[in-house]
Amino acid sequence: MATDTLTDKAIRAALKRAAESGKLERLPDGAGLRLDAQPTGAGWWRFRYRFGGAPRMLSLGVYPEVPLALARQRRDEARAVLAAGRDPSAQRKAEKVERAELAAAHALEDAGLPPTGSFEAVAREWLELVHAVKCSEGHAERTRIRLEQDAFPWIGRRPIAEIEAPELLKTLRRVVDRGAVETAHRLKDACGQVFRYGIATGACGRNPAADLRDALPPVLTRHHAAVIEPAKAGELLRAMADYHGHPITRAALALSALLMLRPGELRQLEWAWVDFDAATLTVPPALMKRKKADKMSGAPHVVPLAPQALAVFRGLHPLTGAGRYCFPSLQTKDRPMSENTVNVALRRLGFDRETATAHGFRAMARTMAVERLGVAPEVVEAQLAHAVAGPLGRAYDRTQFVDQRRELMVRWADYLDRLRDGAQVITLPARSTG
Repeated sequence: MATDTLTDKAIRAALKRAAESGKLERLPDGAGLRLDAQPTGAGWWRFRYRFGGAPRMLSLGVYPEVPLALARQRRDEARAVLAAGRDPSAQRKAEKVERAELAAAHALEDAGLPPTGSFEAVAREWLELVHAVKCSEGHAERTRIRLEQDAFPWIGRRPIAEIEAPELLKTLRRVVDRGAVETAHRLKDACGQVFRYGIATGACGRNPAADLRDALPPVLTRHHAAVIEPAKAGELLRAMADYHGHPITRAALALSALLMLRPGELRQLEWAWVDFDAATLTVPPALMKRKKADKMSGAPHVVPLAPQALAVFRGLHPLTGAGRYCFPSLQTKDRPMSENTVNVALRRLGFDRETATAHGFRAMARTMAVERLGVAPEVVEAQLAHAVAGPLGRAYDRTQFVDQRRELMVRWADYLDRLRDGAQVITLPARSTG
């Protein structure tokens, strides 16, 4: 079959005839190329071919925007694709998708947003749809900041599917090199969750963080400093009793030892939670150290109040009882006291951070109530509101050991009095579970 038979003169004549007659006229040029002269006066270039045994047709543009020479060039390019064993129509669609994706990527970049399919894009989607829903607001915010500061600058714009273990390790080692080993481990855990989410959504095929299990130096755990020897505990309690600072701080010191609460829980106590008649303090679940779901729907943490604790609250009530917080800030009553107030008071009493901390009162209670008073560990754990593994789960935080915990708090307060007064205290070998 002859090829390249058309001329521009013949094309213009055919277009004029089609417009005058109102009928389609087809002009072959050979090798599958033809021009369809439409009654509208437009000429459409078509390339007819067979692929996989089936007839196909590919549009190559409109004459005269696509002149004869360009139409023949596009036909020859399509024939080359066919010779390589590919379908020109399918390739054109793939190229169109690729151009659209590239344009979208440029638009995101111009807007300061991460490219689709990048580590940062997947991570931000995980942060919003999964992490923020599951965790507390503070925890989710810390994870976001950690990723923004230590991961996104290095691997954020990289396609998540292309990131391998060595590249992720290099990112984590930057954090280790500045001495933040624990942060590096937390960052690895967060990245691992992002990759797992990416696998679930089809953004990537594997989790390289899982290959780094032993690639980072271990975290050297440093516990909060705590006084756990009776003699030294007596010295601390006597110093606290002689504290001459602000009376609100003095009350916070005393209750830090008596209530076994976390410092963050203690400083945010509200008078509405204190029941003098029932001798209890009811801390709402939203304030407790729990997962987000348990903060929203879990049971409150009930703290039985020994007579000594009630006496401290009664002495504090004339000072702050007209407001919301038991321990308001000295600057404004609209927010609680600073998280550093008790620690600063301990420093003023001569106890450095290697000796005693606000959080250390919990460790003191956990150790001494078991070892010195013979209280069953599970009862103390329940009062500390620690998560408990096993079939009972969080039941300890709800209804378990109610009577035993009330007995514990009274015995603990009496024991602290004896330590403060310098009385001889002996260890009880037997443990009571009530």
